[in-house]
Amino acid sequence: MLIIVGPCVIESEKVVMQTAEHIKRLSEEFTDFEFVFKSSFDKANRSSHRSFRGPGLEAGLRVLQRVKEEFGLKITTDVHETWQVKPTAEVVDIVQIPAFLCRQTDLILEAGRSGKPVNVKKGQFLAPWDAKNIVEKLKFAGAVDYHITERGVSFGYNNLVVDFRSLVIMREFTKVIFDATHSVQLPGGAGDRSAGQREFVLPLIRAATAVGVDGLFMETHPDPDKALSDGPNMIPLSQLREVLETVQRILSAVPSTSRG
Repeated sequence: MLIIVGPCVIESEKVVMQTAEHIKRLSEEFTDFEFVFKSSFDKANRSSHRSFRGPGLEAGLRVLQRVKEEFGLKITTDVHETWQVKPTAEVVDIVQIPAFLCRQTDLILEAGRSGKPVNVKKGQFLAPWDAKNIVEKLKFAGAVDYHITERGVSFGYNNLVVDFRSLVIMREFTKVIFDATHSVQLPGGAGDRSAGQREFVLPLIRAATAVGVDGLFMETHPDPDKALSDGPNMIPLSQLREVLETVQRILSAVPSTSRG
């Protein structure tokens, strides 16, 4: 099972390296999982222009390259524009498309042509069967490998819910990742920023693992309450081991949930 994990945004090199070091230690213990370190160089869809966005492409990729070199972890990060794909693909192992951009054809095609695997977050507005169109675009572009990530669907204003049927539906035509932390986000729920319900992350992980997915996406931080982006829905780094142990136990009880 793929485990995509890391801080929401590159808020400092210190936080990134501290988190990556912890994840590296866990990767040496939980050898049944394939770990991919994730952090964004730019959060281009923040609720407010006053919100922290990140260090930008060049500085952010330097930090991610350091993670790769020092800890040997695979890397992924978001791209928001077509021109960002080429330099990003030179550093990362998986190119990621944010949920709000999952229907941006030019961006998806460019990512598909990058020669790297692509992970597309399914938009909060998209039905699971409509994600097949994303897969067709990636295939057309010659993508070498791809996943679609479920991250909840809009349920009224400032609220997301997870329809676990979508995991089954999308697995009929692609590999599926479940995003446990963005699924508990309350978009715009704090006025000029998003809120979240961190207490539901582990229950949703348990459910998705039992239903069957090819990977889990979760954001983590040494001190989420002080994080500069998505703190209310991130997992404290100290609790990550418990999460992985839970996933491991479920997979051992229901081995057919993983494609292998």
